[in-house]
Amino acid sequence: MTIELAEYAVREAGSRGRVQAEPSSFPRGEFQRDRDRIVHSTAFRRLEYKTQVFVNHEGDLFRTRLTHSIEVAQISRGIARALRLNEDLAEAIALAHDLGHTPFGHAGQDALNDCMKAYGGFEHNLQSLRTVDVLEEHYAEFDGLNLMWETREGILKHCSPSHAATLGDLGQRFLERTQPSLEAQLANLADEIAYNNHDIDDGLRSGLLSLEQLDSVEIFHAQRRIVEAAYPGLGGRRLIHETIRRMINQMVLDLVRQTEANIQSQGIRSLDDVRSGGRLVAFSRPLQPQLQALKKFLREHLYWHYQVLRMADKAKRIVRALFDAFMENPRLLPPQYFARCNDDKPRAIADYIAGMTDRYAVREHRRIFAVDEIH
Repeated sequence: MTIELAEYAVREAGSRGRVQAEPSSFPRGEFQRDRDRIVHSTAFRRLEYKTQVFVNHEGDLFRTRLTHSIEVAQISRGIARALRLNEDLAEAIALAHDLGHTPFGHAGQDALNDCMKAYGGFEHNLQSLRTVDVLEEHYAEFDGLNLMWETREGILKHCSPSHAATLGDLGQRFLERTQPSLEAQLANLADEIAYNNHDIDDGLRSGLLSLEQLDSVEIFHAQRRIVEAAYPGLGGRRLIHETIRRMINQMVLDLVRQTEANIQSQGIRSLDDVRSGGRLVAFSRPLQPQLQALKKFLREHLYWHYQVLRMADKAKRIVRALFDAFMENPRLLPPQYFARCNDDKPRAIADYIAGMTDRYAVREHRRIFAVDEIH
């Protein structure tokens, strides 16, 4: 079924295009083409072995950056269709949003940022953009994936003013405090919907969270009671899945309704209106305290769980040790990264470490520091 795009949706005809002009890929649209390039990229494949909360080797059932990105893309596409936005663009942004993430989740990112503080810092959103603009090596005529301007805009969710000033028109909105497209805005909140709900699932699966603990969270408790009323005696994985899928549905419906109300109340009639207006894609005021309570619960009971913190501490030490070793002797780097050291040694090292999977980082640390490793 073809959905007629809303007047404020992004259209290919009005796109700012690609840095390198390319012939049409008909019958594919240009944002479909972006999605395909992202899915076929090396960085996307590596997401299979990069983690969200748990380190990759701890179990095959926990989510990785790859499964998370697919879930975000599915939610983004559904919201885009409901709002009559560009589904292909929303999907492409969602699939690419974590391409620049380090190994070991946020712990790895924090450690690499600490290492890079004196050299411009490390922001995973900027690294995702750098990945699709520079680091991917697939095409004869250009570096990176040569994605459409609007896809690249959506990938860059956050950016410091100092970095934004170096990005030309792509960074201008961070300096002028204007907004990105609605497709970019919704991908950002689809990310939040996905990780909040699926971290609950992984926390329960790991045994670090319990259903009894989660009953203190209003949004979970309410949906669990609905499930138990509809299916008396239901328990185990089925109860958890039925509760979480209803939470996702509640958040998505709330987001769609509130966004539609915001669009109407602000008189949005065009993409220019979107860019010059306030943040339009949002949850309703009644739901926001419940979401904040859920985030606080996850922070205190999962992300700050002593077992998770132990894993995070190990991860940080691995990243810092690798960075220091390569800074002291860059010839330890693979040749393609060593070759970049003449231009910017710290950034070349950060590129190498950020591109590692969890298990590759562990192996590289062992190869460099373990006395029983001779290769």
